[in-house]
Amino acid sequence: MSVESAAVVPASGVQHTITAGDYEATIASVGATLRTLTYRGRDLVVPFEADTVRPFFRGATLAPWPNRIVDGRYEFRGRPYEVALTEPSRQQALHGLASWLDFSPVESADSWITLSATIQPQQGYPWRIRVDTTFALGADGLTQRVTATNLSRDFAPWGTGPHPYLVAPHGELDEWSLTLPAAHVLTVTPDRLSPVGLQPVTADAERFDFREARTIGAVKIDHAYTDLVRDRDGLVTVRVADAQGAGASITWDSRCPWVQIHTADQPGGAGAPGHRAGLAVEPMTCAPDAFNDGRYPFDTGLAVIAPADSHKASWRISALS
Repeated sequence: MSVESAAVVPASGVQHTITAGDYEATIASVGATLRTLTYRGRDLVVPFEADTVRPFFRGATLAPWPNRIVDGRYEFRGRPYEVALTEPSRQQALHGLASWLDFSPVESADSWITLSATIQPQQGYPWRIRVDTTFALGADGLTQRVTATNLSRDFAPWGTGPHPYLVAPHGELDEWSLTLPAAHVLTVTPDRLSPVGLQPVTADAERFDFREARTIGAVKIDHAYTDLVRDRDGLVTVRVADAQGAGASITWDSRCPWVQIHTADQPGGAGAPGHRAGLAVEPMTCAPDAFNDGRYPFDTGLAVIAPADSHKASWRISALS
């Protein structure tokens, strides 16, 4: 494993490179971010340069909530809280508090590394949570494991997930095929993407139903899915592939009952950097706005961590050949 000198730390943080067989990954310390992942030299995720402020949460570890808290306000165990609105254009609190923390290495070897950071008590989230995450390469791809430990004296709300943009080696996103084994999609308001309610993917099949592999086309998606169809081992796999069947997949277990899909549409359209450059596939332990669990007639998956207890989740990105 190679680590860049602290004297020349780039904008995305200290760079940690791990290798195993045909796979190589670079994890940037800011946000425990998967900056690059390659298989036999080809990208499996949209990369970015090391000395760049990470764009669009690309590859970040999201915690203590993924996705949004509507209006940055929520109530937990009878008390109101308000966090900063980090998505000003929509007046939402987006993707938690850990994505700009600098994670420090704890243990490492050639093919794996464990990084750690602590979310300190602060306005709107008065709990201390240690976040440990391990990135490990093997013959089956890159597995990330996230463990959250509650170092506070009180119960703490919690959610996590990754933010990779998967890519196929040939063609454009519109030409790639998507396999997404999910029966329901969470509808949202068009302006702020605030949750509205669940509907079957068949209600707008052209846009949302990818239970059978088909071409993505020109549809725009920035929605969470649930009612995931699992295999005999209890795993869900989402696949993105080009016309030759090459691409990337991400697999996870029942600890992530939700997944956000985003076609990376940018306000500036085709001329904007990163526009439809990859497909964000974000397994999540909880739904958007899960901190407002009481508002919704469905199970948001919100976790509550008792003092001194831990919560674990994991996912694996693999090459499709």
